[in-house]
Amino acid sequence: MTLLKLKEARPVTEQDVQELQESVSVILKKVQDEGDAALRFYAKKFDNYEKEFRVTREDAKKAKDKLPPEVIEELEFAISQVTAFAREQRACLKDTEKEYFPGFSMGHRVLPVASCGCYVPAGRYPCLTSAVMSVIPAQVAGVKRIVVCSPPSRDGGINPGILYTLYKMEVEEIYCLGGPQAIGALAYGTQTIRPVDMIAGPGNKYVQEAKRQVFGRVGIDFLAGPSEVMVIADDSARPDWVAADLLAQAEHDPNARAALVTNSETVAKAVLKEVEKQLKVLETEEVARASWEVKGEAVICSTLDECVDYANEYAPEHLEIHCRQPREVMKRLENYGSLFLGELTAEVYADKVSGTNHILPTGRCARYTGGLWVGMFLKVITHQSADLKASLKLAKYAEDQATFEKMDAHRQAATIRLLQLKK
Repeated sequence: MTLLKLKEARPVTEQDVQELQESVSVILKKVQDEGDAALRFYAKKFDNYEKEFRVTREDAKKAKDKLPPEVIEELEFAISQVTAFAREQRACLKDTEKEYFPGFSMGHRVLPVASCGCYVPAGRYPCLTSAVMSVIPAQVAGVKRIVVCSPPSRDGGINPGILYTLYKMEVEEIYCLGGPQAIGALAYGTQTIRPVDMIAGPGNKYVQEAKRQVFGRVGIDFLAGPSEVMVIADDSARPDWVAADLLAQAEHDPNARAALVTNSETVAKAVLKEVEKQLKVLETEEVARASWEVKGEAVICSTLDECVDYANEYAPEHLEIHCRQPREVMKRLENYGSLFLGELTAEVYADKVSGTNHILPTGRCARYTGGLWVGMFLKVITHQSADLKASLKLAKYAEDQATFEKMDAHRQAATIRLLQLKK
């Protein structure tokens, strides 16, 4: 592959990773050992928060009074869209059972996990629909207990847009709590918060590292954050639109990644100029510039096929196609969290209201998983059933294999049936 990198991201060092792991480990250990006392300590230390963690339904309801009518309408639209898509996905997942040879059947049941924790980040610029993206799929899956943790905003409580959304979705268990300590509380439990079976949701690098460390104690969706976007562009792309879409993700976090890959040097250079031009007028320039300067990339490939190969290796969270025939390009793409076909389909639509989930795999995790969806809150659990004739057939096969493997207890479990069922 022929590449020209006009701009290259700075790599994460091993020391960065080790420091992150150690700092998160200390927080999780304190939460596991001290419970609520640790939560209060870290809430004061990191968020200057000293109020009750549990948020009542009445307080959540009052959050509506702090929102303009158009935001209320758009949040309700997002709930409707995400619910409709989640229901369509759930309808594809069905129980099944089939006879595979006479007297022997196998099947599976699709059942929800009993409880889940949904982490809803707030950060610098809270995304109001993040709660929708994790809660709705869990509800459609049939999860009985849904717990939401979201950190306090600058005014000392959960962002009113997030809180109202939680009220509209009828979430009963809400905690004003963020960071690795929230993940620890959901995984280990405290005097106030009962532990859950799985944890889902995006977050900064500390939240994601906490999810990684508690995995096994609980299930997790995947590692989701910091945000990423890649744009594949040919010479038909509009540099100002491409630049705007790159910066839309860069403003999430100084660690967010935005990348352009194109077969047009003209487009690449024009996009770089547009990025600089647009950065200067953004109110969020400080964060977006930090992200772009450290993590931004602009890569030129010889052909569009090479652009696709580069994208498949990169495995971005969000992938936009700004090309003449986006659906033809899609046929060759395999690794992405969510795909946006054509320049009219901006990634920001999914971030806000369009309906596909915006909680997506980052850090090349899209090589082996898609985004959060209703199926992640479901267990596909198998069963089988044998009649007398089928049991004799299977017992003979199992006896022969166990004898060869020298697994004598396994052999005996098969042999005892052979001896007694033949009588």
